[in-house]
Amino acid sequence: MTVKKALQYVDRLIVEQTGKHLDHLQKAVIEGTWQRQTYKNIAQEHHATKNHVGDVGYELWQLLSEQLKEDINKLNFRSVIERLIFADSPIIIQSHNTNNNNSNSFNICTKENQDTYQQEDDKNKNYHDLTLAPQIIKFYNRQTELETLANWIINQNICLISVLGLSGIGKTTLVKKFVDLNLKNFEIIIWKNLKFPKSLESLFDEILTTCHQESQNNISDKVKQISTLLSEKKALIILDDVQNLFISNELAGQYQTQYFDYQKWFKILTDSQHQSTIILISQEESPEMNCLDEELYPVKCLELSGLDNTEILENKNLKDPDRWSELISLYQGNPKYLQDITILIKDFFDDSVTEFLSEEQPILTNQMRSQLKQLFTKLSPVEKQLALELSKFKEPVVRETLKENLKLSSTDLINALQSLEKRYLITKIKADKTLFDLSPIFKEYVKIFT
Repeated sequence: MTVKKALQYVDRLIVEQTGKHLDHLQKAVIEGTWQRQTYKNIAQEHHATKNHVGDVGYELWQLLSEQLKEDINKLNFRSVIERLIFADSPIIIQSHNTNNNNSNSFNICTKENQDTYQQEDDKNKNYHDLTLAPQIIKFYNRQTELETLANWIINQNICLISVLGLSGIGKTTLVKKFVDLNLKNFEIIIWKNLKFPKSLESLFDEILTTCHQESQNNISDKVKQISTLLSEKKALIILDDVQNLFISNELAGQYQTQYFDYQKWFKILTDSQHQSTIILISQEESPEMNCLDEELYPVKCLELSGLDNTEILENKNLKDPDRWSELISLYQGNPKYLQDITILIKDFFDDSVTEFLSEEQPILTNQMRSQLKQLFTKLSPVEKQLALELSKFKEPVVRETLKENLKLSSTDLINALQSLEKRYLITKIKADKTLFDLSPIFKEYVKIFT
């Protein structure tokens, strides 16, 4: 399908909707989006600002959504338009005279593609296993992150991506939303959850079975099979809860002995080039994701912070909307925390956010306490020491103060600080001297329950 045909199709839709043809910048947005360009790249090529291009794009997607009666956005625009153009293509009959009996045989095809039957065969070769993927009910304010994922995977062909952040921050939701919008871009999509991890060999067996391939006898041959699969097919493999591969009571990112094979495989992925992508969703960064030169290695990390948008509290029937931003800030914009707290406010504070905030400190629900306890239990002894010390300070502190109070060596202190940062439990503030502080909710847990 050519971009010219897409432009003609969209122009006709816009004329029907507005009575006007596409203008120069609208055409640029259509062409750029079709070619998987970012708004920034489109803006640079056409001497416009990124924000202006984004506004033009948003207006286009709204017009098309209204006209076509389905949700159109930058990420799914191409796949939707291709589907609709193909469906609208007129059917023609091709006649082939046979030499044996002079009778005519007929093949039905479209002008757009003479290989309809071959396309159907190719579709049948797609292997999608999303049985362990969650269903997305609500998706809030992550358009920038979605565009980043799409750019890395579809435009840049990044082979290994980590999506990182605290539990409940929305990592799994973001990746599943990307998958939902891009099903047609991959021949293989497999979602695996490592909440109760299996050996890498068992994981490979399941992937190969899904793809109707017979597994080889040993792990080395299976690695080669998987590598071939990733090279020959456009695949997307998602591994969720990767932090469960790591050992407790050690610094972040240390693999349990039985899962060393995962570490070796991830290292292979960082050194290889193929047309597929593996996404690791985790609360801790894998050490293999660290590289000195991102330009040389097909590796990217997407770190999610909390949401800063009152939309997350809409339709919850809470009072005092002018105080919603304070509530979101208190719980760091963590969707899971806010969901738990909303239930608490409705049950015990008569839906009043103002009354809840009058407590003047974060309240931890039982679910939050359980989750934070798991996080604290996983820490190494030095990290626990450091967390306890940081919980005593109302304001962020410099490294020298921590070193003096804890009597730790520079090596132990810096490694522990780095590990807490990799777990997203510490905030690093750049000032005249770098300051450190525990994330507010974790600090409250440490102060009260340890």
